[in-house]
Amino acid sequence: MTTQNMLHIAMAQSAEDVGCKAEDFLSERSLVVPLKPGANVKKYYKPPIGCNFISYGNNVVAAAADGFYDVVQAYVERFDFRHCFETPNMYWLNQKLEPLGQTVCFMAEYFLPDLNKLKPLPCPYETRLLEKPDFEELYLPEWSNALCAARKHLDVLAAGAYDGGRLVGLAGCSADAEEMRQIGVDVLPAYRRQGIAAALTSRLATEILARGKVPFYCAAWSNIRSVRNALKSGFVPAWVEMTVKPIAVVEEMNEEK
Repeated sequence: MTTQNMLHIAMAQSAEDVGCKAEDFLSERSLVVPLKPGANVKKYYKPPIGCNFISYGNNVVAAAADGFYDVVQAYVERFDFRHCFETPNMYWLNQKLEPLGQTVCFMAEYFLPDLNKLKPLPCPYETRLLEKPDFEELYLPEWSNALCAARKHLDVLAAGAYDGGRLVGLAGCSADAEEMRQIGVDVLPAYRRQGIAAALTSRLATEILARGKVPFYCAAWSNIRSVRNALKSGFVPAWVEMTVKPIAVVEEMNEEK
């Protein structure tokens, strides 16, 4: 597998997620398409979704559900695609969507490995590769980024760092798409800033590739620590997404927190 192969697989998956063509992400002009998710969307996508904006750096492809197409089309035409994912432009979008009961919900940056940069990294502690039976008892709050208790069936592989017999760092991956595996990582507070997260992330990514799948990593723009880990581990920015959901859904999420 090459770096270019991985990018093509990611684009094909994004196309499946929203109902466009993979080559749409390579166009020099932005596009708006009807939101028609395929049968093999990423497992963490949960309806209802009003629209989803995706950019691989060439344009923005915006997929809009019925009733929101005109607003999304106007937004994409009004603002350069490089600024569709930021304020103050986003306020314009929200002002148009709020009377329709919708608002911006999720925003994230996604990373893929650069095979020229991905390499084994040293860890000051013993590391072990963990298969599914090995981490069945690790669904604990301290490992909530590495493993997802709500979707245990999707967690397929992990890498742990051990200080003696104590687990101090854990990276896990979930089968969120047929050909792709998403990596998350946690390190106990007292053991941070020692290179553990990067060592585990890079080892897990290498093992995912050896098994014929594409590892990917997601971080919020504001999560500098997570972004730094991605870069240190041999990942590079690949695409960004912004998802619009019903206002009631967003309010419920905020109440839960």
